[in-house]
Amino acid sequence: MTIKILLVDDHQIVLKGISFFLSMQSDFELVGEAHNGKEAVLKAAELQPDIILMDLNMPVMDGIEASQLIAQQNPDIKVLVLTSFSDRSHIIPAMQSGVIGYMLKDVEPDQLAEAIRSAYKGNIQLHPDISGALFSPMVPEFAPDREIPKRGLIESLTPRELEVLQLLTRGMSNREIAHTLTVAEKTVKTHVSSILSKLHLSDRTQAALYAVQALKPNEN
Repeated sequence: MTIKILLVDDHQIVLKGISFFLSMQSDFELVGEAHNGKEAVLKAAELQPDIILMDLNMPVMDGIEASQLIAQQNPDIKVLVLTSFSDRSHIIPAMQSGVIGYMLKDVEPDQLAEAIRSAYKGNIQLHPDISGALFSPMVPEFAPDREIPKRGLIESLTPRELEVLQLLTRGMSNREIAHTLTVAEKTVKTHVSSILSKLHLSDRTQAALYAVQALKPNEN
């Protein structure tokens, strides 16, 4: 198995460093480089990589707009953000643009390699240091008449599971969710397991990020 990678960054030193790292991995093939979002969109269509490592702050077109266009034009290509920005004002729009994950440039090389391999398999990736910035708080306070927009597989969730997912997305533990909803912690655990099963996800972080993407406004 060889994973074809397109590297997108406007800093030449960063490009050289990551390119060298990628060349050391026997299962990676760097098929091209781009220096801005517009170039990334064009090269994605031309080269059809499996994974795009996408910077965010770039000239001509930023990484978020580029990721949106790539998701629309080439939905099979997985975009993995690799940036220095760890704030919610960058994380949430990036995740809502359709990317497979969000990594920071200070990530350990081995962790980046594993994130690329996991993203290739379709698993959402999230740098461990940005969990707090993403989850606290990410959605409005819970209210009985407020639901996460039901899109895609979220339509299969029950009203109670939607409540649990919304609180889970705010980074709450099972115990905290149980206290908020006035139910047993064991009941919450059952709901979380059901949510993961229905959404075809493996952990709570993936479920939270799925919800972030589902919160993207309709583009009418």
